[in-house]
Amino acid sequence: MSWFKREKKKIETTTARKELPGELWHKCPSCGDILYRKDLAARVSVCGNCGHHFRVGTDDYLELLLDQGSFRELDADLSSVDALGFVDSKSYAQRLEEYRERTRRNDAIVCGLGAIDDVEVSIGVMDFGFMGGSMGSVVGEKVARAIERAIERRIPLVIVSASGGARMQEGVLSLMQMGKTSTLLAELATNGLPFIAVDTDPTTGGVTASYAMLGDVIYAEPHAQIGFAGPRVIKQTIGEDLPDEFQTAEFLLEHGFVDAVVPRDRLKRIISRTLRWMLGREALAEEE
Repeated sequence: MSWFKREKKKIETTTARKELPGELWHKCPSCGDILYRKDLAARVSVCGNCGHHFRVGTDDYLELLLDQGSFRELDADLSSVDALGFVDSKSYAQRLEEYRERTRRNDAIVCGLGAIDDVEVSIGVMDFGFMGGSMGSVVGEKVARAIERAIERRIPLVIVSASGGARMQEGVLSLMQMGKTSTLLAELATNGLPFIAVDTDPTTGGVTASYAMLGDVIYAEPHAQIGFAGPRVIKQTIGEDLPDEFQTAEFLLEHGFVDAVVPRDRLKRIISRTLRWMLGREALAEEE
């Protein structure tokens, strides 16, 4: 028992933990699993342990959904202006320039023409990395042109949304895009042309209140946040606790606001089959 009576000696320890090289590994925020980045990329940025869908960029969705080499970007030169002279901690014009340099894009959506399993589509994919995917006048105009392009060419429309909502720096000019795009989608429907909306994390605010929820078919990625006002605002307004899964894709599916929750690696196959059915090219068989 001599070990029990021995004098305590100071043991030097360190609280610093070795950090995994950021270029090789990534930690899942849902389950905490350490993921090898190359493996994560091979699984289209979905955790193999818990199925958490990491946010991915516009180029990733274009590559995932469209046939290789089929995409042709249009209206890339459209760029927002500071019509209201908006200033908070810095001017809106300055913020725009910073995000243009950071993302190498002029605004928060990329639109153009492409093909999904040889079906030509007019497509728009929002870029959350550009001011949180906020919808300003340019985003609204590019969506409007994408809709008009679908009507002119008699082809389906696909929009992948990822947005924090209307862009506050443009005030009512931003809010006007809700009515503008919704009116054109009504014209698309009158022409009997399909519109598939894909809602990713997050899809909120004025985008949810317009084109993101007006698809003939609405698909959502697993656990995506989809809603108008944030949960905290709603709770403060109604003075009641909200369900744990409130504003998740699964909650909206249960309550009939989306048609299906589709894992990212199945999106192209599901959209392709849906378009072919809507265009009368084949029957819609049960998904395995």
